[in-house]
Amino acid sequence: MSTFNFELELDKIIKGKNVCNNLPVSQLVEKALERKEGVLTSSGALQTTTGNYTGRSPKDKYFVKEASIKDLNWSSINQPISREVFENLLKKVLSYLENKDEIYISKNFASADKGYRLPILVINELAWHNLFARQLFIRPRKEELVSHKSEFTIISAPGFKANPKIDGTVSETFIIISFEKRIILIGGTEYAGEIKKSIFTVMNYLLPKKNILSMHCSANVGSEGDITLFFGLSGTGKTTLSADLERHLIGDDEHGWSHTGIFNIEGGCYAKCINLSETKEPQIYNAIRFGSVLENVVLDENRKPIYDDTQLTENTRVAYPLELIPNSIIPSVAGQPNTIIFLTADAFGVLPPISKLTKDQAMYHFLSGYTSKVAGTERGVTKPEATFSPCFASPFLPLSAYYYAKMLEEKINQHDIKVFLVNTGWFGGEYGIGKRMRLPYTRAMVRAALHGELNNVETIIDPIFGLCIPIHCPGVPDEILQPRETWLDKNAYDTKAKELARKFQENFKKFDKVSERIINAGPKV
Repeated sequence: MSTFNFELELDKIIKGKNVCNNLPVSQLVEKALERKEGVLTSSGALQTTTGNYTGRSPKDKYFVKEASIKDLNWSSINQPISREVFENLLKKVLSYLENKDEIYISKNFASADKGYRLPILVINELAWHNLFARQLFIRPRKEELVSHKSEFTIISAPGFKANPKIDGTVSETFIIISFEKRIILIGGTEYAGEIKKSIFTVMNYLLPKKNILSMHCSANVGSEGDITLFFGLSGTGKTTLSADLERHLIGDDEHGWSHTGIFNIEGGCYAKCINLSETKEPQIYNAIRFGSVLENVVLDENRKPIYDDTQLTENTRVAYPLELIPNSIIPSVAGQPNTIIFLTADAFGVLPPISKLTKDQAMYHFLSGYTSKVAGTERGVTKPEATFSPCFASPFLPLSAYYYAKMLEEKINQHDIKVFLVNTGWFGGEYGIGKRMRLPYTRAMVRAALHGELNNVETIIDPIFGLCIPIHCPGVPDEILQPRETWLDKNAYDTKAKELARKFQENFKKFDKVSERIINAGPKV
């Protein structure tokens, strides 16, 4: 039986002489500069690099196999790890941190809705990681710090690398979640996104237990109070499309949906920076100032970011607090949604740029979660790869996809929500031949859908995918709305469309608990 007393060892760390507690943004930036963890850019943001790991490491994520946790959906993503292996690594990491000159601790919250709020404690080896956590999570007010009692602790030590032969991991990197100990243990990677996504994973387990649907989506609200959710994997446009000058931002990536409405799980945004420009994305561009953290963005000799430079990675990122978006809503809570948009970046170049979904099609595409992984988002991904990620969130779902899909179906039916599928990927050919859909066109299509301008437009039913495609959309050339017409070689389009349709069908075979009507809502070959 283990004699390791985690609570005692953690308490020693928290009360250690090397601890910097709840430092304000300015001091965390100063610490990061002093320790040469980054440099200030021309706009005042802190620029950092993350070494070998410029994306998430999904194959290095584990859950401790604990007796009280019986409903986890074990898979190649949700890998089990023994209590002994976890405690051994935890003991080593705590000893490692105890011997550092300085470590950084901050108290934060997940969930803008106080009724479902999770108090979290973040312990970091790096000052800039603590700054990242401070900007991405919800920051307590002074009076809230006094009563803050953490219910989950993140311990991040990127400088500690596991020895797979000794420590029982796949590689030097590990992200381990223990629901009984209420611990997230991260080592061997400097990629800060692991900190953010590990808490999202925890919330994806805890919230559904309270009958709250947790969602990988962004959200905004119009001047008339209409609320839109944007579901999609990284790189499909959630952050970009939700940051709309004509609407108010609720959040860019993670939300909960209760009987009273939706709420942001986070207090900040984590936007992709590749090809960022002030013209196309002014809100994100102007949020990159003092207190924001740039990851793996190349700078010129004047320390001005070069956003189209991919020499470090295509997965360049910026983290900033929600309040740096001028028309954001704080606290970020709102009522019941009116519209849902599923985002996909189709590398096959065959899905329409926008289409209306029936309720059965909505469930089919939610369970399918088709997109193309964008280069750099995960280790080893160097060009877009077709993938199916149930609920557009598979890497972060501890429970079965059915659990979340059933809850969403109930919400759609209860509130009679309109659902659209929007392709932000390629047209006129597959990746490498066709072109990426222009952002102004996508914005125009989304706005038309939200304003009801597509409700009475004549449509065409795609013969393979069964999607209802409008033949006209304000602000968008008619010729790009029908994907087949954008290909010079129509036979090549037919071949590629059937290839993708078969991938949908093959993938959906794993969902053996859904009704025939949902299965029949998928593509036909």
